[in-house]
Amino acid sequence: MISTLLVANRGEIACRIFRTCADLGIRTVAIHSDADEGALHTRAADTAVRLPGAAPAETYLRGDLIVKAALAAGADAVHPGYGFLSENAEFARAVRDAGLVWIGPPPEAIEAMASKTRAKELMGLAPLDAHDVSPADLPVLVKAAAGGGGRGMRVVRDLAALPGALEDARAEAASAFGDGEVFVEPYLENGRHVEVQVLADTHGTVWTLGTRDCSLQRRHQKVVEEAPAPGLPPALTEQLYALAERATRAVSYEGAGTVEFLVADGRAHFLEMNTRLQVEHPVTEAVFGVDLVAEQIRVAEGHALPAEQPAPRGHAVEARLYAEDPARGWAPQTGTLHRFTVPDGVRLDTGFADGDTIGVHYDPMLAKVVAHAPTRTEAVRRLAGALERTALHGPVTNRDLLVRSLRHPEFTEARMDTGFYDRHLTTLTEPAPDPYAPLAAALADAHGRSRFGGWRNVPSGPQVKRYERAGEEHEVAYRHTRTGLAADGVRVVQAAPHLVVLEVDGVRRKFEIARYGDQVHVNATALTALPRFPDPATEHAPGSLLAPMPGTVVRVAEGLTEGAGVKAGQPLIWLEAMKMEHRITAPADGTVTALPAAVGGQVEVGALLAVVEAVRP
Repeated sequence: MISTLLVANRGEIACRIFRTCADLGIRTVAIHSDADEGALHTRAADTAVRLPGAAPAETYLRGDLIVKAALAAGADAVHPGYGFLSENAEFARAVRDAGLVWIGPPPEAIEAMASKTRAKELMGLAPLDAHDVSPADLPVLVKAAAGGGGRGMRVVRDLAALPGALEDARAEAASAFGDGEVFVEPYLENGRHVEVQVLADTHGTVWTLGTRDCSLQRRHQKVVEEAPAPGLPPALTEQLYALAERATRAVSYEGAGTVEFLVADGRAHFLEMNTRLQVEHPVTEAVFGVDLVAEQIRVAEGHALPAEQPAPRGHAVEARLYAEDPARGWAPQTGTLHRFTVPDGVRLDTGFADGDTIGVHYDPMLAKVVAHAPTRTEAVRRLAGALERTALHGPVTNRDLLVRSLRHPEFTEARMDTGFYDRHLTTLTEPAPDPYAPLAAALADAHGRSRFGGWRNVPSGPQVKRYERAGEEHEVAYRHTRTGLAADGVRVVQAAPHLVVLEVDGVRRKFEIARYGDQVHVNATALTALPRFPDPATEHAPGSLLAPMPGTVVRVAEGLTEGAGVKAGQPLIWLEAMKMEHRITAPADGTVTALPAAVGGQVEVGALLAVVEAVRP
């Protein structure tokens, strides 16, 4: 029997595993980098062990240090979570060799499915030859053989772009997984990403716990997932179950795993098998009423699964909350998460709490929010409503995008596919500001100032405040009167520092206000209070290329120096932040007049990377 378990992971997955361990009476051990010393998963565990360093390669990817930590803390088992070393066969062997219980599949099964190319061969498939791709094969997808999460992936629609895509994908895969192997496969434009959850014990029983649809993706990373996958014909569903069981038995699998497919034109195309727990496993848990982590632990202890698997019930939908700006190329965001509260009635898996810092070293996912209901329509509505009422005060997130996605007709009618955001991102990220949010912020800020001379017996001009919202400046005016604060076009019912009530055309509206320095949150609207007079030191020369997020400069285009000529759209600088590479391109044809960026340099948001002086027409 397992008594103490170390989770070789961090964030929300570590917290989620700790929750099950608490239910089972198992003591928990966390590991943490220096950057995660105060993180929620570190605080939630019974014991924590420091791994000196900050970057994943120094800490969460050091299997030798993790095994030592488990032994030092008195653990008798290790759960890898997902990501990092969860699909590393050598780590699994090291855990077992140290006399610890490994909560996962045998190392041989991990090896068999670890390489996507080998997995395809096992299923009787083969990737395209990268040197023999023809125009007729386009579009194609360049894909990392190891790892996942969208890293090391590039869609190629022009044969001339294939060499560059291969080079970029190899570099990103090597950085993310320590393995630069990539392969090429056909890219199905409008397929659905469907997967089957499997659970197998050591006694020959395999459960296929339904399907999941994960078609809403950005950068080939899942954003919204649901179970069961809607609208699949029964015959296709049975085919998916059969293929998933075939893959599971082919490698003598044990524990929880996922077999992924692309479904197009009524056919299932095998993608890969993930030999670990998936981010989206909660939707399966909700529908089948199981705790997959608890089942993983029982299987590792040698217990047999019941011969008859549980029956599904209702529908579940999960949305991933990311600290990122979808309107700016999904740029990851960092900073303090001042407030994070989700309404009752939905499941929240998170690794963050109020006051925590979102750093640059790890994936920008904040949480998963899951709704379960008797029908798909009810589950989608419940999740959209909960996200809309979620308080998120801090960096920009994808919350508004998620709400709009869940309410989009293609999604509500289950007509979505993996090209959903390619088609709709522009409209889904169009600003839809509340026109009264800046006024509410100004009135909350002005509350009580009349006691210090704001009101005069002689009528005077209005007070004016300026706010920035989604890159646009807004100016609002209000007045101090004998009876309190007033503004044109509305009736001010109440104005307090944290609550403003306005009557607009006879309808009362409430605005909850929270302020953190110059950042103001009015309901779901984020504003930046602007100074009365702009600071000239913040102005930049035309053509300045600024860092869109904090990160590390990992590449500068070969031969790029001051005085070099560049073409519009030409990649100049590569930043790595939150496990992803981001290209900084030339805004126009011109000449590089300044290049402060240097490989290895750490930059903050807004840091000057280069200046391109455009060619005058």
